[in-house]
Amino acid sequence: MTMKDVLDELSAARRKMGTATLPAGEAYTMELRRRYDAYLDDVWDAITNPERLSRWMKPVTGDLRLGGAFELDGGEHGEILRCEPPRLLRVSWMFGPGADEWPGTSEVEVRLSPGSAGDTEFELVHAAAVGEPMFPTYGPGAGGVGWDLHLLTLASFLGDGEVLDHEEFRASPAGREFSRRSAAAWGEAHLAGGGEPGHVAAAVEATTAFYLPTGDAR
Repeated sequence: MTMKDVLDELSAARRKMGTATLPAGEAYTMELRRRYDAYLDDVWDAITNPERLSRWMKPVTGDLRLGGAFELDGGEHGEILRCEPPRLLRVSWMFGPGADEWPGTSEVEVRLSPGSAGDTEFELVHAAAVGEPMFPTYGPGAGGVGWDLHLLTLASFLGDGEVLDHEEFRASPAGREFSRRSAAAWGEAHLAGGGEPGHVAAAVEATTAFYLPTGDAR
């Protein structure tokens, strides 16, 4: 992808930070909305078919049906809470060291709706408990930049079948600029959601430093 391509993809998404209630209590949400130039059934298959999911996201194993448990090749794991083909998928989403100490504190829901020209409106909402340790440091960018990268890869996959290597892309000039601008965009969403300016600025800086290779954060 060229620099223009990836920046166009970045601007194609609308980001919002909101609030929600999970079984564990109050949560904040990272919300992403965008359009894909692909039929609804194709997008649904790309996010639920294990063979296709592994190409743009990560390999997945488990009992992939309602009520079943799954695990991605990266440690993320959870249960399938709702599945209403081809429009809605909700899963619990646990990750990182000590994830089992916070059961049910993170959920991801994807909603699809058909567009007017054979395209698909895509909405992803990741709700996480406010007390989750990463939020004070990174704000919504902790997961938001990662989801931006995944949805960029999905756009490429749905468009021409090309699969981006995340590590290779993140180290490229276009990838570094993408991560930098994504962190800033989540900072704007954080501010719009009521974040304190000093906390937001520190969170954007921490997120940028995390996603960019050493020495490339500025």
